[in-house]
Amino acid sequence: MSREKPLEPSLLRTEIRDLREKLAEFAATIPLQNLRERREFLVERSSQQDFWQTADQTEVLQEIARLDQRLTLYQQIQQEMSEIDTWFALMEEKDFTPMLAELAGRITGWQQWIRQLETQLYLVGPYDERNAILSIHAGAGGRDAQDWAEILLRMYLRWADRNNFRAEVVDTSPGEEAGIKSATVEVKGDKAYGLLINEKGVHRLVRISPFDANHRRHTSFALVEVIPEIENETVEIGDDDLRIETFRSSGHGGQNVQKTDTAVRITHIPSGVAVQCQNQRSQLQNKATAMKILVSRLAQIASEKDRQRLTELRGEYLTAAWGNQIRSYVLHPYTMVKDHRTGYEVGDVLRVLDGSIEDFIRQNLRREKAG
Repeated sequence: MSREKPLEPSLLRTEIRDLREKLAEFAATIPLQNLRERREFLVERSSQQDFWQTADQTEVLQEIARLDQRLTLYQQIQQEMSEIDTWFALMEEKDFTPMLAELAGRITGWQQWIRQLETQLYLVGPYDERNAILSIHAGAGGRDAQDWAEILLRMYLRWADRNNFRAEVVDTSPGEEAGIKSATVEVKGDKAYGLLINEKGVHRLVRISPFDANHRRHTSFALVEVIPEIENETVEIGDDDLRIETFRSSGHGGQNVQKTDTAVRITHIPSGVAVQCQNQRSQLQNKATAMKILVSRLAQIASEKDRQRLTELRGEYLTAAWGNQIRSYVLHPYTMVKDHRTGYEVGDVLRVLDGSIEDFIRQNLRREKAG
């Protein structure tokens, strides 16, 4: 927030009052009594002698940790509200002018914290705190779509880097002439899945094609899928259920990539789910990574009681073409990125493609909360 203009006590008083009201609104959304009762129940259960022999011990401990985090957040909100009240009282003093600059700095800090707090309050789903497995697939648009898929890959890698997530590309399938046909990325960090889940869907790009000698405008599409990384669920996989194939990694690489069969493809025969990994240094590493992704996908499917629940986690399968886009990125004849679910739009397309998608994530979290 710019502070170039003179510091006006009346303006600061309005801003600090608005901050207090926003925090009070957040505090009201936290069901404090229910959280405390649920935590007490789970802690009592975890203290029973046979607890460590139960199948859901990990889930119970994880839920206790989530409840503790929620209760701590409530305490922090109350502390900040108390401090805001103190500052508001100080502003009634006659000689408050020397403290205006300090208050302005504190208000800026509160505003930044509230933006982060809002995101945390919305991420309360059972999988939200987990790592994410993000896949990108080129859709309609030929070479432009494959180039667009690679641009999206870079956007998500840049977003992960800017927000202190660890992102690792575990598999890529290069395009014939440019870009990529598909890519799979592991995004590791607190609440990676909860933040990325609303990125799933069809992304549309409108631009002057760099592959068109006549410089015509082209529209291309790419599909983004996001699933949670699931490590602790029990998934029964028989040896006969898997078909494991090795092959040489495709695309650019060093001597090892080009001349040895380091890439691994694992197919779960009963379900037909197939996963491949080729970006690790060794066949063993690729196999371990592919198995982890396969287990996550199978556990996700196995935990569903019906197709509706599967849709909630992964989303319905969408064709990466006209009519299905969740977001449009327009570079010509004007510049704009618009999310069609929330109506939120910005004009700085290049900044968004450089990884600044936080506002779109926040707007979609608000949409889900309102829904």
